[in-house]
Amino acid sequence: MVNRKTKILVVDDEEAMREVLEMRLQEWGFDVRLAADGTVAQELALSFDPDIIISDVVMPDVSGLDLLRSLKAVRVDRPVVLVTAQGSIDLAVEAMKEGAQDFVTKPLDYSKLRAILQVAENDMDLHRKSQRLMSQLDQDAGLGDFVGRSKQMREIYSLIQSVGSTDASVIITGESGTGKELAARTIHTLSARAAGPFIAINASAIPENLIESEILGHEKGAFTGAVGLRPGCFELANRGTLFLDEIAEMPMAMQPKLLRVIEDRRVRRIGSSHEFSVDVRVLAATNKDPRDAVENGLMREDLYYRLNVFTIPLPALRERKGDIPLLAQHFIREANRKHNTQVEGMREEALELLKAYSWPGNVRELKNIMERAVILARGPWIEKTHLPAYVLTPQSGSMGKIVLPVGVTAAEAEKELILKTLELAGNNKAEAARQLGLDVKTIRNKLKFYGLE
Repeated sequence: MVNRKTKILVVDDEEAMREVLEMRLQEWGFDVRLAADGTVAQELALSFDPDIIISDVVMPDVSGLDLLRSLKAVRVDRPVVLVTAQGSIDLAVEAMKEGAQDFVTKPLDYSKLRAILQVAENDMDLHRKSQRLMSQLDQDAGLGDFVGRSKQMREIYSLIQSVGSTDASVIITGESGTGKELAARTIHTLSARAAGPFIAINASAIPENLIESEILGHEKGAFTGAVGLRPGCFELANRGTLFLDEIAEMPMAMQPKLLRVIEDRRVRRIGSSHEFSVDVRVLAATNKDPRDAVENGLMREDLYYRLNVFTIPLPALRERKGDIPLLAQHFIREANRKHNTQVEGMREEALELLKAYSWPGNVRELKNIMERAVILARGPWIEKTHLPAYVLTPQSGSMGKIVLPVGVTAAEAEKELILKTLELAGNNKAEAARQLGLDVKTIRNKLKFYGLE
């Protein structure tokens, strides 16, 4: 049953019961020590340091409940199994609330006891694994706020460290949820500009008629609605770093104005005749291949070459699944702090399901799933039932197929394709757009047209 000698301490004031338990436990491969009362048990708990304790509930000097409390005060993770007569079941239930692993009633059902010990050993193994992961998180989890020790991520860390100490422009590429802004913030933190501001804007989230004002700023009265002076993002990022997310979504009319500011390092607010200098490092990101964006007329070639001194391609989570256990433990710890919970880790079955999932929403999706699981978990371990239904479903090839009836219109087929892709992408519009080769704006406009936005 066991690969190593698990140490068990048996505590019972009845000599016959101690001897019978010792014989059975040794047959099952355990290393056993015996204690006739709670006082001796407390001493052996220190010298023998058992992995599991089996204790009678009713004993003359120190009760099983008192023993449980004292043992848990020393080592909270050690499983304690209680043995009770029928008349003291209420006391055993009370002990379970105090942290006992389980209890068995006299006369002993040895098959049940063996099953309880198997569960206890599994929990001990899970505890050791979660402790190893926690140790890795505390010592060498990644770089900055990045978590992951895979070969792909170590290469990314090396790139980030190389460009961090420079003032070079960088384009960060990767699917939605891979951590592009996190990479930009890490570069900023490693740079000589770390004490300066870090300003992030998302080019796809700003209405086209407002993006020039957002970037350059405006004077009071420059246009209808300009009720006061507003500094632009270059001005706000002076002596720091400006992060332009989804740069390929920026309107083409704005791109030459952006290029001019980057090259001249001078800004003129809308409605002003005065130019002033800015000292800003520009980092950009896109969920598209920037070269494809240039070829498809979404991004100016001169802007691309000006920004693309370095390219940092962030891998999708499905390409670095070896990092999932460490990332999951990291998000469990974050959620525990946020929600004041005490979840220790994941059952192996639940972790295997995470490894099998395709992660269209990448690390951001994993973070959300782990926070949800921590909230749902009632005990120390996340079970597979705490994961969303779509993670539990095997992702066979049939999930990605669409069957259309003969005679369906092109518009209806397009709608079905968009909605099915969104479903498989976990309703992540950026990921669905990437899979379909469309802009995020196009996806949003289609959903509005369908009345589903």
